[in-house]
Amino acid sequence: MAGRYFDEWQVGDRIEHPIRRTVTETDNLLFSTMTHNPQPLHLDLEAAKASEFGQILVNGTFTFALMVGLSVGETTLGTLVANLGYDRLVMPRPVFIGDTMHATSEVIDLKDSQSRPTAGIVTFAHELINQRDEVVCRCTRSALLHRARP
Repeated sequence: MAGRYFDEWQVGDRIEHPIRRTVTETDNLLFSTMTHNPQPLHLDLEAAKASEFGQILVNGTFTFALMVGLSVGETTLGTLVANLGYDRLVMPRPVFIGDTMHATSEVIDLKDSQSRPTAGIVTFAHELINQRDEVVCRCTRSALLHRARP
């Protein structure tokens, strides 16, 4: 399913995104090195073992990016003008290598664009959930979307 246009959304619309993704050691290693994040909790197995987690902790910015990426296909694919911002980002539980994630999205606000009559702003509440049904990341995202009918 492609993304929806602004005028196809209603407050309360909720999506369980179908793609599930298991986080790998390579995901964490590449993301951490590509973003120049030298945190030993992400890269040094011995340091991670000595921490309260006892194992490698997946880079939180990867976790956030995965959550948003899993949501795109059913929310904004092909209808996005621009993402306007992300708010209230929290990571209530850690993510570890081997965890399998899925995402949900809910429309919490709709607003006409003041500067673009052919677009509107949809605010989504996204959640990333692991295989134990624990929320590991959540945020709101404001997206400027084209209208189907300008």
